[in-house]
Amino acid sequence: AKLTAFMAGDTKQSIQEVYGVGKTVGRRLPLVQVPTTAGTGSEVTDISVITTGVAEKKGVVGGQLYADYAVLDGDLTLSLPPKVSAATGIDAMVHAIEAYTSKFKKNVLSDVLAREALKLLSENIRLVCEDGQNREARGGMLLGSLYAGMAFANSPCAAVHALAYPIGSHFHVPHGLSNSLMLPHVLRFNKGEPKAAEMYKDLTPIVFPKEAGLKGTDVSVMADGFSQLSLDLNIPVNLGQVGIQEKDLEFLASEAMKVDRLMPNNPREVKLQDALDLYTQAYNN
Repeated sequence: AKLTAFMAGDTKQSIQEVYGVGKTVGRRLPLVQVPTTAGTGSEVTDISVITTGVAEKKGVVGGQLYADYAVLDGDLTLSLPPKVSAATGIDAMVHAIEAYTSKFKKNVLSDVLAREALKLLSENIRLVCEDGQNREARGGMLLGSLYAGMAFANSPCAAVHALAYPIGSHFHVPHGLSNSLMLPHVLRFNKGEPKAAEMYKDLTPIVFPKEAGLKGTDVSVMADGFSQLSLDLNIPVNLGQVGIQEKDLEFLASEAMKVDRLMPNNPREVKLQDALDLYTQAYNN
């Protein structure tokens, strides 16, 4: 909707000319965003991601894509099936986690938004999957998703998203599920960067307070917590469960390295072999 509103405005650009960051020129039509899932946070970001005709996801980032108004109505999410609620909810949590640890543009505002997003999302994700008609929990998820969207609009996403994109574009796996499949492995990988390891210690007790109280705040506790959360919410936990074969992993790794809008934001540098190792871990999980 955001990109359509821009392209239908007074711009003279083609769609190919606006792929990337800060390339949009012109004014869009008036735009009100009303989310029907609690996941993307797109209603408050300046990013539009589309799948091109060549099984590739490309992003458009520009100030014109910010909506005039965002309206949250939890009743619009009451009919979401549990598995969709789970995957989109974890997607929102990834937005907050990556915003909090992004290598570039991380700031005080994004940190506050990310922490509050994770609090709301972690408190409510199980509730909406157990009882989809829980209006209070649905509202909490929507607000958490919005905060996470505001967080990563100010401090961009990184390797989890970069690795998720080719899973979605080439194997037609929903975006939130693609993120949830890669998240635990990227968390463990990023522990190798000392600054990131310390930042994760801030988040573990917010997302998994019970586990943090018993096992500590190390990022491995959060990674294990997300693996268990996926199991508890009955969504796939490895790449084989979504139709990806071992022979596909090298191709996925090469495709992920092309996502240069996101991969450089990761707190630890990801090289081609690292990407392959991460996919292999997600396959063998």
